[in-house]
Amino acid sequence: MRGLFITGTDTEIGKTCVSAGLTHRFAQAGLKVAAIKPIAAGQDFIDGRWINEDVQQLREAGNLGLSDAEVGPLQFRAACAPHIAARLEDREIEREPLLAAVCRVADRADVAVIEGVGGFRVPLTADWDTADLAVDLRLPVVLVVGLRLGCINHALLTAEAIRSRGLSLAGWVANTVDPDMPHLQDNLQALERHLDAPCWGLVPRLESPTPAVVAAALNHHAGQFLADYLTPASA
Repeated sequence: MRGLFITGTDTEIGKTCVSAGLTHRFAQAGLKVAAIKPIAAGQDFIDGRWINEDVQQLREAGNLGLSDAEVGPLQFRAACAPHIAARLEDREIEREPLLAAVCRVADRADVAVIEGVGGFRVPLTADWDTADLAVDLRLPVVLVVGLRLGCINHALLTAEAIRSRGLSLAGWVANTVDPDMPHLQDNLQALERHLDAPCWGLVPRLESPTPAVVAAALNHHAGQFLADYLTPASA
């Protein structure tokens, strides 16, 4: 499997928008891209079927014609922590079947963009969490930092947790959650100074954060990383 694991400093900070933007950018470069959200919690009943908004956004950003079930192999109705959502539906989150489902789809692509759920360490079972999922996938990590009060602490702790698991922090994307955040530039400078990884872009607050618009906010680091990362596979 070749790709990226996208995590965030919290829930609701733009992981899916950034994942879709990266997917769009890589597809525009001529690559076959699979955008996958292994676990998705929160569905709405629309036109006779249950739909997860994040799964829909990622499916539309990709270029492999994947189904909802392929993009989101494990989906729950309630918008809450996955282990709670699973309990509410009397279902189990099974590690090996989930990993196998992700790998089957990722193997069809040149690059997979795999989005986590919530922050970096979200419980999935009694002894498995989303950090373990990232380790199982063995992919470089991109951290989405939601720009709002407290983001420096959240970002540095998350970066520390990523590296403590032996994973590479390939880069980070700043997403403007609070456009009125005081001292935004000072916060960005602190993040750049302390995260010890390249910033892949600053996404402004957008009324319509389509994959193409988000992709346009990403900088050269995303493309350069992908070129460097894929070179050994094509050499």
